[in-house]
Amino acid sequence: MSVPGDAAFFVDSWDPAYGASFEASASGPAAPSSAQVDADVELPAVDWRAIGVRADVRAPDVVLLVDGVRRIDASIWTAEADGGSFPGVAASYAAGVVRCDLGRGAAQLAGTRVGRGLFTASPSAQDVVAGSIRYPVHRVGGTGELAKLPAAVQGPLTALEVAVSDAARVDGDLLVVDGPLRSRRQLPRTLGYIKTQHSQYLDARLTAVVTGLASGERSPVFRLGTAWGGWSWYLRLPVVAGAPWAGIVRVECSADLPVEAAIDLADLSLVTLPRFASTPYKDPRAPQNLVPIAGLERRLRALLGDSRLLHRALTTAARVGR
Repeated sequence: MSVPGDAAFFVDSWDPAYGASFEASASGPAAPSSAQVDADVELPAVDWRAIGVRADVRAPDVVLLVDGVRRIDASIWTAEADGGSFPGVAASYAAGVVRCDLGRGAAQLAGTRVGRGLFTASPSAQDVVAGSIRYPVHRVGGTGELAKLPAAVQGPLTALEVAVSDAARVDGDLLVVDGPLRSRRQLPRTLGYIKTQHSQYLDARLTAVVTGLASGERSPVFRLGTAWGGWSWYLRLPVVAGAPWAGIVRVECSADLPVEAAIDLADLSLVTLPRFASTPYKDPRAPQNLVPIAGLERRLRALLGDSRLLHRALTTAARVGR
C-alpha cells in the first residue's frame, strides 16, 4: 500500500544474506563508474532502445557454464629466522563446468578440479601437508598483508576454470563464465556473466533504457574502456515486474572481437541465458543465479571437503612442525 505523494518502493527479490542484485554505495544507488564508455557501437546513443530476440537467431546446441568457488581454511603466521613473521592463508578452491545439451534438454557435470594452496609473502614458507591434503606454496608479491591475501587465490582459481572448460569444449558451443572475463578474454565464443551490478556505467538517459527493458530484451552493445574492458550489454531475465534493476544482468565479451561478432554474441545471449533463469522459490538470488550454476556451486563446495576437519588438520600440522 502506498501513501499519495510518497515515492514508490520495491523489494529486491534476492535474499538479503546475499546482498542485493544492484549494490548500493555511499554515493547513491551504485557509484557512477569513471570508465570511459562508447555507447555509439550498435546504435547511436541518441537512438538507444530495447532490442528483442531476432527471428533469425538460433541458440547453440551446446552451452557450457563454468564457475569456481574458494574458501579460506585457515589463517597462518610464519616464524622467520630473523625473528620476523609473515601472514598467510591456507585456501581451497574448485572449478567445474556443466554441459547443457539444448537439443536434448539435458545437463550434466562435464568436469571438476580442486586446488589448494598456502598463500604468503614469506620467503621461507614451504608446502604444508595436513593429513592427506597438501597445500603448495603460492608466493605473493609485496608485503603480503593478511587482508589482501584472499584476493591472491583468484589467479589460480581462474587458471583452474580455464583448464576445466578447455577440456569440455566442442565445436560450435557457447561458454558462459560466471563473473567478468578478466584474463579469460582469449577464450573463443565466451561470455562473461555479471549478475550483481556494482557500478553504473551509463548516463541517466541510457540507464533509463536499461531499467525499462522487458523480460527477454537487451540493451544495445557498448564498449567499456577499462583495463579489463570490452564489449558489453545488459539484458533482463524472466522476472515478475518489480524493482527497476530486477532481473538485469550485464554480459560481456572480448574486446579483441570485431563489433559485428560482439553483436552476434549479444543476440545469442538473448536466446540462451533466459532459459537458465532461476525462480525465487528455488533460489534466493533468482533469477540472476542461473540454475546450472547454482547446482554447480553446491557440488564444488562439497568437493572442498569439511572445513572444520581441514582446520583441525592444519592446526595439528603446525604443532608437529614446531
